[in-house]
Amino acid sequence: MQHGNHHHSTLVSIPAASRLALLAVLGALAVAGPSTAGVAGSASLVQLTAAAACKERVALANAGAREIDASLRLWRLDARRAVELVPGLRTRDAVTFVQRERSYSVAATSETPDPLQADEWWRGQIGLEAQVPPGPGVPVTIVDSGLDFTHPEFVGRADTLALNPQEPAPVGGEHGTMVASIIAAPLNGVGLVGIYPRAVLRSWDAAKGSGTRLESSEISAGILAAARAGKSVINLSLGSDQRDLSIELAVSEAVATGSLVVAASGNDGDRGSPVGYPAALPHVTTVAATDRSGAIAGFSSRSNYVDLAAPGTEIVVASALGRNWRPSSGTSFSSPLVAGAAAWVWTVRPELTAGQVAEILRRSARDLAPAGRDGSSGFGMLNVAAALALPTPIDDPFEPNDDIDEVSPGGDRYLSRAPSLTTKSRLASRAAGRVDTYEDPRDVYRVWLPASRTVTVTLGSSSDGDLALFSGTTASVTGRFASGRLAAAATRGTVERLRFRNTTRGRFAYVVVKLPSGTKDATYHLQVGSIRGV
Repeated sequence: MQHGNHHHSTLVSIPAASRLALLAVLGALAVAGPSTAGVAGSASLVQLTAAAACKERVALANAGAREIDASLRLWRLDARRAVELVPGLRTRDAVTFVQRERSYSVAATSETPDPLQADEWWRGQIGLEAQVPPGPGVPVTIVDSGLDFTHPEFVGRADTLALNPQEPAPVGGEHGTMVASIIAAPLNGVGLVGIYPRAVLRSWDAAKGSGTRLESSEISAGILAAARAGKSVINLSLGSDQRDLSIELAVSEAVATGSLVVAASGNDGDRGSPVGYPAALPHVTTVAATDRSGAIAGFSSRSNYVDLAAPGTEIVVASALGRNWRPSSGTSFSSPLVAGAAAWVWTVRPELTAGQVAEILRRSARDLAPAGRDGSSGFGMLNVAAALALPTPIDDPFEPNDDIDEVSPGGDRYLSRAPSLTTKSRLASRAAGRVDTYEDPRDVYRVWLPASRTVTVTLGSSSDGDLALFSGTTASVTGRFASGRLAAAATRGTVERLRFRNTTRGRFAYVVVKLPSGTKDATYHLQVGSIRGV
């Protein structure tokens, strides 16, 4: 890890005319938005099976493949190597998935070439009045296009760290520098002031080429580097209209190791709002944009995955081009306001988990029209003062546990810190958690079924919840994979109980807590026990 104060890029002198041309290019790329991202690249990403990871590793390395991450068994193959190697890997059942490398666009919209605006109008909308931000605490990590450490906002700034080499010149650090300034521009007498000016700021440069293309392998690597450097708030002001399994795996590990992931909802609100990623992934806090009036911005993408909103139009940001400041718009700039607020709340309330911080931000938000939770603003406008004062919500400590492969030691996505709720030596246990139709669709627990005993499972929930028991040979509790594997179920009321008599030898099974159709979210308490006979 490098300290930002000692990591500087080679500076390139760019004539004024060239700078304007570069701005035009950046603007055109940004206007394209997430709907044009996800175009297949020339490379392929491969995840090896656990059984094949060791024996295939040497051959892949010798063939010129690049290992993205050892623990997730992720590799990147250029186009020629993919054609040569992938068929054999498939024949040997050595891969869990193969996908083309994708490029992500930043979630900024058109750049406004107006003079610097002295007023940061957004502060009045998000409950910052009379609030004093804390000193350094929980870090904010931006996975973006890199940070220009030579910008006046960041020269000599304490607690500014590079997680990999930053290559901002000539245009690579533009978007990353803008995002970073909204979070952590310090009180230094120049420019603007970020929402959390003394935050510990970490940057991963995921850009390629000119710095305007962010590839999925680099984004995944950045998320993993951030998560493994210790718990943090990870900001992703980027998007694609295609689901990406490599990024999904990285987000799952970040969640499992205690980090909070915040993402921009996207800028396709005026183009039909196609579902965007990583915004639509479970356990990602998704942020929409508002305008000066407090209404949702026309460009802000709408979906059921939106959690809350924050200002995102005409936001004054630091610009790496010319090392000055200018106003800009996009959900790219709403997301870091929420990320900075999350780190602030977490620093002041360090006993919270990442999931509790996310829930506090959602539940403390100021409702926006239409009334109630909706696809435009989620729970409403970010409200820092209310978030700092909100009572601690129920914890949900076993996430991610959305399906069997995340809680079974034999699963490809197994990351659980508590693999089994009950075991041969612990026949009774309790758990509490939350489920949400879009953010956390179900909770799956591995339980032990003792031989010749009846297992009882009791669920008490804040609204109607469903309870099910699946056999230990079930591959997934969703879709066709769950067919014929359901052992018992209870589906009515806020208090439910199921009983299952195990007439065979002792074995593991899976308890599932989920929501019936029409219910958006619930908190619950779960109790598992067993009795002889009956």
